[in-house]
Amino acid sequence: MRLFAGAWRVGERMEHILTSEAVTRGHPDKVCDQIADALLDAVLAEDPEARAACEAAVWENRVWLFGELTAQQGPDYEAVVREVLRDIGYDRPELGLDAETCDIEVHFHPQSPDIARGVSHRAAEDTGAGDQGIMAGYACRETAERMPLPITLANRLAKRLEAVRQEGILPWLRPDGKAQVSVAYRDGVPVGIATVVLSAQHDPDITVDDLREALRQEVVLPVLPAELVREDTLLYINPTGRFVTGGPAADSGLTGRKPLADTYGSAARYGGGSLSGKDPTKADRTGAYLARYLAKNIVEAGLADRCEVQLAYAIGLADPVSVTVDTFGTGTVRDQVLAKWLEENVDMRPGVVSRRFGLTRPIYRPLACYGCVGENARGMPWERTDLKFPRHFD
Repeated sequence: MRLFAGAWRVGERMEHILTSEAVTRGHPDKVCDQIADALLDAVLAEDPEARAACEAAVWENRVWLFGELTAQQGPDYEAVVREVLRDIGYDRPELGLDAETCDIEVHFHPQSPDIARGVSHRAAEDTGAGDQGIMAGYACRETAERMPLPITLANRLAKRLEAVRQEGILPWLRPDGKAQVSVAYRDGVPVGIATVVLSAQHDPDITVDDLREALRQEVVLPVLPAELVREDTLLYINPTGRFVTGGPAADSGLTGRKPLADTYGSAARYGGGSLSGKDPTKADRTGAYLARYLAKNIVEAGLADRCEVQLAYAIGLADPVSVTVDTFGTGTVRDQVLAKWLEENVDMRPGVVSRRFGLTRPIYRPLACYGCVGENARGMPWERTDLKFPRHFD
């Protein structure tokens, strides 16, 4: 289907295409992320100093919870899971996963004492990283939120798909769904939308033609910027024609399998593990937020048009073992100079970052789908642009 089909060219020169994907809250992996973060929020609400690495898996009408948890009091696991499933819309047997009847197994053990000795029993600012890892943060000038355009549009489509289902605008929709957007670039600047793919789970009695036209009118057209839609923009809606069986009835789900959808799509590197379900002593989470904050502030300050900040931590050590900046040739200051200034002027110890961003609060479930950075994280401390840089660098 033409949205208004083919490769993008300027004369004989092929455009550079960048593609990113987002999924709805009913996608099996995202179900697990939301359960993991809902459990974490429930734990932190009672014990802000809890240590947690909560994970979940779903398959058919079964949910497994497992991982490590050290807290003054554990949550009501089943109540949390069933509330999350109801909220998503898995609330009747024909969907394959039903909040009221699903089997739930719980398998948690306390945090390993070998890990605890590196992250506990210290002053908060000296808390060591709960694991080794590499985290990346990214920012660019493609959107007001300093995010890449493909992942921004993909998340908007997935979020709109969710909204028209939850609000009853398209009542025949079911919870599972995906969106994928390919943006054409010329000299690093978005010049048009090349391809859009939208897959939406639905009831069996809607025809393919009716479904495609309804989704085109109610989801695609309201979201895509008109100035970026061209005559040869390709649109694929439910390419196989039928998507009745979905969610955990069709595919198993697991925490942490959508990291690019959580962050910058395919525009930036991703080096850490899953963010969902982890307390802020885990550098996967704290380091990812800090790296985003640093990259966004560099771009917002006019020091670069694009910036990626990479941080690496070692378990038990508070300071990162490396700080790297890449401005992709767009910087007004050399990358090594920026990295050195960040190391010398920004306290990157996990305990300090946690306090600065308020990460021991129960804030995570809303971030478990549609991105933990950018539009969906608007108002979060790591999205602020309050870092003060010098007028001149040595």
